[in-house]
Amino acid sequence: MRIDMRGLVVGLGLTLLSAFGAHAAASCGDNTGKPATGEPIVIGAITGKTGPDDFSNSTRAAKAYFDCLNANGGIKGRPVKYLVEDDQWNPETAAQLAAKLVNDEKAVLMVGNSSFVECGANAEFYKKSSIVVVAGVGVPRECFFAENYAATNAGPRVSTLGAMGYALDQLKAKSVVCIGPNIPNVGTWACDGIASLAKEKGFTAEAILMDPGTADSTSTILQAAASKPDVIILALPKGVTIPLLTAAEEQGLNQTIKFLSAASAYDLSVPGTIGAGWDGNFYVNMEFNDLEATTPDNQNWLAVMSEYGQSSDPRDTFAQAGYLAARIAEKALMSLDPKNITRESASAAVRQVKGFASDIFCAPWYFGDGQTRHNANSTTRMAVSEGGKWKVISDCAPSPDPELADIRAFEKSAGLAP
Repeated sequence: MRIDMRGLVVGLGLTLLSAFGAHAAASCGDNTGKPATGEPIVIGAITGKTGPDDFSNSTRAAKAYFDCLNANGGIKGRPVKYLVEDDQWNPETAAQLAAKLVNDEKAVLMVGNSSFVECGANAEFYKKSSIVVVAGVGVPRECFFAENYAATNAGPRVSTLGAMGYALDQLKAKSVVCIGPNIPNVGTWACDGIASLAKEKGFTAEAILMDPGTADSTSTILQAAASKPDVIILALPKGVTIPLLTAAEEQGLNQTIKFLSAASAYDLSVPGTIGAGWDGNFYVNMEFNDLEATTPDNQNWLAVMSEYGQSSDPRDTFAQAGYLAARIAEKALMSLDPKNITRESASAAVRQVKGFASDIFCAPWYFGDGQTRHNANSTTRMAVSEGGKWKVISDCAPSPDPELADIRAFEKSAGLAP
């Protein structure tokens, strides 16, 4: 009999003591407490661990969940063999690694991927190879405009536009500068979304694209502040965002301009790192639930990280994404005959996933079988830095991204609208 530990967590009234403190026992798979010993099921992943920033948090969390799953019976007795490769933020390397995992290692699924370059390098290859990707963190536009690629996160554009929506509705902003990375189909795509919304809503928008590896933070911030915008929105990795905020505070801009960020900056360490000067002045979009939420599945994610992850593994929004990707893959694989888990059957099972509920999501996740693109997570929250912590300041709200019109239409026609 399967025991739903996620439900028991609430029933027992256990509370989260801290993001790294005591939690209920991790719940994974059938919770047998016995390790899986059958033939391994190969699942691959590509992440950008080494480069301008370490972007491997999603695959670390996915690995922790698969380790927990394997310790509790696996997929009906079969363990997951999770193979993670580092693309080093290099498209050519990403393409070579995809070929290795798909052709040589015979992966049946790709799960938890998180990279700035691998979607563009590999989306067509995945389609031709008839393998489905349940990514943790999609970044460039190709991650959300590919037939075989579906991410659990909202993506930088949807998240950036979620922050912009808050700036318009709650901060009454009438002018904005968007700063994004000069990575193809990443920074331009996110900041172009703000430009499109500006045309629709009638506010002023400018964009600055910077090299995340070499740009000077002070000169970038001064350029952004030159037009005296009401808000500056950062569509950048956390490792690039923090130096920009430091430079902005040195110029006193934290007192005159409101700063907002896509979900990449939503990490428990950020408020303490940037300091009290940003209290009430730095807002961040949340693609998922509060990192310290006491809700059942969020607690289970933290328990999995505590029991099966490394103490150095970040407990951030991208780790939530990888955990969810692993759980979605588990759900799909558990629906199959364990003797007949192939790339074809596994991919077909993922395509049928819909109504996948978790309190980490604002709305249930679905793959969208038959669709040529996927962006199921498009409803987000906002938080503000205050007293060395994040304070959640909004309920779930749909991103105002004009590019989501086709997604909204599909959800309505398929009865999937939140």
